[in-house]
Amino acid sequence: MSHILRKHRAAALVGAAIIAGAACLPFTLNAANAVASPADAGGVLAAGGSFASIVDTDKPAVVTITTTVKATDVSADQQSPMDEQFRQFFEDQGIPLPRQAPKNRPSQQAMALGSGFIISPDGVVVTNNHVIDNAVDIKVTLDDGTELPAKLIGTDPKSDVAVLKIEAGKPLQTIAWGDSDRLKLGDQILAIGNPFGIGTTVTAGIVSARGRDLHSGPYDDFIQIDAPINHGNSGGPLVDRSGNVVGINTAIYSPNGGSVGVGFAIPSDEAKAIVAKLQKDGTIDHGYLGVQIQPVTKDVADAVGLDKTGGALVAAVTADTPAAHAGVKPGDIITSVGSESVKTPKDLSRLVADLSPGAKKSLGIWRDGKTIDLNVTVGGNEDGQKQAAAESSDNKGESSGQPSLGIGLADLTPDVRQQLNLPRAVSGAVVASVDPDKSAAAAGIQSGDVIVSVNDRPVHNSRDVKTAIAEAGKAGRKSVLLLVERDGGKTFVAVPFGAA
Repeated sequence: MSHILRKHRAAALVGAAIIAGAACLPFTLNAANAVASPADAGGVLAAGGSFASIVDTDKPAVVTITTTVKATDVSADQQSPMDEQFRQFFEDQGIPLPRQAPKNRPSQQAMALGSGFIISPDGVVVTNNHVIDNAVDIKVTLDDGTELPAKLIGTDPKSDVAVLKIEAGKPLQTIAWGDSDRLKLGDQILAIGNPFGIGTTVTAGIVSARGRDLHSGPYDDFIQIDAPINHGNSGGPLVDRSGNVVGINTAIYSPNGGSVGVGFAIPSDEAKAIVAKLQKDGTIDHGYLGVQIQPVTKDVADAVGLDKTGGALVAAVTADTPAAHAGVKPGDIITSVGSESVKTPKDLSRLVADLSPGAKKSLGIWRDGKTIDLNVTVGGNEDGQKQAAAESSDNKGESSGQPSLGIGLADLTPDVRQQLNLPRAVSGAVVASVDPDKSAAAAGIQSGDVIVSVNDRPVHNSRDVKTAIAEAGKAGRKSVLLLVERDGGKTFVAVPFGAA
């Protein structure tokens, strides 16, 4: 098992505790829309700070989920893209994650373990998608030890939420949704689940942080907690002092395989709406635009004439997508979707994901120094695509205070094209050298980058680039926006001008 609970597939670390591998299954449809009544735990702690009344009320509604999965040949040193994104998230914070030594796993049937909770007396169970992903058989064990087969009602991999149905022949104890929006840093919470398969376990802690983005999808808005959660806790409830569900325990950061007090839960206000849709339709078809986006930094805003940061900078538009049909172009800054403002790329990702395919919306666009509106018909999300997929940005540096960008340019000769493996359709100027003490280096420009546009103006050679940069300086711009081609991909880099 890998050393950290990795998103979706591997949230199995914190999520499904792997007994002999991991596994999963796509879903069938059969919805019931019962609503759980609020838990009656008194709303406050008992004398002496005990959580006993909450546990007595909620524990009977928490279940263990065991799945049979079809394991495949896997080498432990093979990392999925999402594994690498999760690793990058922590390494960006200066937290290294150990890599496992290669280890071959033979094909076999395996068992995976997770948790869940009952939200209606007729047996509707909520858990994580990664707990049941690729399962060929699912069983639910109630708190009293009764084991029942479970039917998949619906799943949404992008939010990592799944809904099951069991038939117990009698009304079951339930646990009610709470209001995660009311949670504040320092609030007490309880995590209930079945870590390592040892039996239902309760741990206590506080809310450590809100709005954590692990870069796993458009819905990343995790609650960070310090209550110990481990393998097998995934899908179990995070409850507040009223005994109501304020989150679904989903992932942990762990350098050693166990809890180190850094856990993550999906907020209930997000999960509740997704569960309702899954109960009704069995699946969720998310909206799709077809753009790659990155943040609008102060340097980017200065380069395009915006008076403040905000919005999502379009780095690329996929051909034959809703965005392309609507006329969205690289270099556009999307500032709104309908009546909703876009302040960050995450805002755009979430707004787009929440739209239904076929919805018609107006996009607010900043282009050529003014705001325009483009009408778009939202598409359906396809497998392997991300809505308004956030593109990593290298433009983190600050100006060095020098008057030049600090780059040497050369034209794209046939020899250079061959060395860089560039198609003939690419025009621009290649960065031949970068002064490490000047602003281009600080912004992430590298030797071998090909500059294809400056401030949204296409360039064909080094002279075009120099002229466009000079004109931006004369116009009083504080930075210049370069569209750079690197390793077959394109990204915008805002490079500030140094002080004169």
